[in-house]
Amino acid sequence: MAYAEKVFKVRNGKKTTKFTWRVKYKRPDGSWGSESGFPTKKLAEDWGDQQEAAIREGRWVDPDLARTTFGTFVAEWMEAQKPRGRTTMNRWERLETHLLPKWKDTPLIALNWFDVEAWARVLALTVARSTVRDCVQLMSRIVNGAVDKRYLTVNPLAGRRLTGLPADIVKKKSDEEQVFEPEVVLQLARRLGPVYGLHVVTAAWTGLRWEELTGLHRRNALLERRQKHDGGEFTCPVIRIDKTDGALAEYTVRTNEGKRKAYRGLEPPKNQKSARDVDVPPFLAQLLEKHLADWPHDFVFTTKKGTWWWRSYWFEVLRPAADGRDERLPGRGRPACPEWEPIARGLTMRDLRHTHDSWQEQIGVAPVLGYEQMGHKYPGIKGTYRHPTPPMRKQRLQGLQELYERAMRNLGWGSIWEG
Repeated sequence: MAYAEKVFKVRNGKKTTKFTWRVKYKRPDGSWGSESGFPTKKLAEDWGDQQEAAIREGRWVDPDLARTTFGTFVAEWMEAQKPRGRTTMNRWERLETHLLPKWKDTPLIALNWFDVEAWARVLALTVARSTVRDCVQLMSRIVNGAVDKRYLTVNPLAGRRLTGLPADIVKKKSDEEQVFEPEVVLQLARRLGPVYGLHVVTAAWTGLRWEELTGLHRRNALLERRQKHDGGEFTCPVIRIDKTDGALAEYTVRTNEGKRKAYRGLEPPKNQKSARDVDVPPFLAQLLEKHLADWPHDFVFTTKKGTWWWRSYWFEVLRPAADGRDERLPGRGRPACPEWEPIARGLTMRDLRHTHDSWQEQIGVAPVLGYEQMGHKYPGIKGTYRHPTPPMRKQRLQGLQELYERAMRNLGWGSIWEG
């Protein structure tokens, strides 16, 4: 049974007549725990009795663990997680940039929604709302881990919703800037040339993610889909996003010595639905077949030397082609470059994925097929009952082919790349 004892205060090395009460209670392992600082004997004994009752009922949390700082527990929590490498990098970025500077030394038991929401409102004055929400959600997940590890009894952030955030400081693109006409994509592809331009065309006409394109091995390009249909068989070429190594990951890893180094390597795709076969329209299948016949490297979309792209290096290629550039005179070891007018200012590979999905809506692709081709989960119970059929696939491929052919007629081109 818990009991209390006096703890006399000391001043200048001498015990005074002033005191507080310390309670002793039996811990689960049979050892004695203690807690100091109570003003009366009764409060101390009541607190100790509560601890022993919680221990008997299996709901006790060690007060010493509850006083663990957020920063200390973050290190333990992150060590226990095993997400995709880029997810780990993104979490550390949120932690080190925003969360730890504010909450590193805060005891877990001291966390509360009032303080977190007030901090989030201030943070939203300098960063995007999406970043603020990501930070608070990550913080809540970490505190959930503290509850699961029996550092806390409840998560004070669980189920709470941020309110009163100021207007988003990040200027969002308009729909016109996010979705591009087929003619624009083809003009950009011509400017980039047949190797890099095909990368852009494939992104726009398949909707593949950047990491899926750059991680595409030639063994998974132009496979064949075969389905029974109308007394015969429906076939079409597909690009396969492999479930084991279908995406090229690029992120920063931490060594045991605390150093950071860049990493690139193949990983499983983003989620289960991302492992899929993407139907390829006829014109793109022909372009890919011709490209692979002349391409000496294992991966379909790489630098001309066959090395995997760094995102930063790719954007050094894409940005001037899309945004335009000034004329450049020849220099030491540098050829002259003609002036380029802007074609698609601000275009990114993510914009091409947005573009493809918008095109699918434009040509009337059945939603269940559109979700499948983009690697998304079809929402609700209908995602269990509805499945793409060969007529749906035919209609989609015909629509994408017509977008290409109409754009080529409008441009007056016989082929994308001259010569």
